[in-house]
Amino acid sequence: MKLLAGRMVIAASFAAALLLLSGTAARAQSSNEKIKSDNQASAYCVQTGGVVEVRKPAYGTNGSDPLLLSGTKQFCRYTASDKSSIWVLLSTLTTPKPTLAALAYYAQEPYQGGNGSPGSLYCTQLGGTDLFGGINAAGGGWLLQDDETNVLDTCIFPDESSIDSYGLFYHSDNIIRGIDLSTVLKYANPYASKH
Repeated sequence: MKLLAGRMVIAASFAAALLLLSGTAARAQSSNEKIKSDNQASAYCVQTGGVVEVRKPAYGTNGSDPLLLSGTKQFCRYTASDKSSIWVLLSTLTTPKPTLAALAYYAQEPYQGGNGSPGSLYCTQLGGTDLFGGINAAGGGWLLQDDETNVLDTCIFPDESSIDSYGLFYHSDNIIRGIDLSTVLKYANPYASKH
């Protein structure tokens, strides 16, 4: 009986070790897949004429000592010959599925106006949030990884897709900044026949 109990303990320990190892292997595979996906997204940005920028979120950028928040995001910046630019989150740029940011860009809803930053107000009008600033006095946005004076104001949607607020705002009035995103977004414009 003791021998059987001992074998059961050994078998249970072995099974637990296998589960632990398989979980570790699955996490490593998931991490490797994310790195591969990020590399492919970065390559696509560059192939289509963009520049990949790593940015970190900060609150209080209108003051002298902004609060740096956790995490980073990669954006693709497209700059035109007139020096205008538009930024789009890499994941928003490269997904073939619809995102709220892409749909907002394509829809070109008319701006309703208001008091505050037009880009932030337009973002709110579209159902997004200018998470780090906009109409509050403290300000905020995405700081360039190696230049914390370079602040990007983006419109973030509930599905976490994002395009810069002013790029969306200007596009609502048929003004292209940087590049017409309909030429590079992997999700095609579903309203194309309506415009």
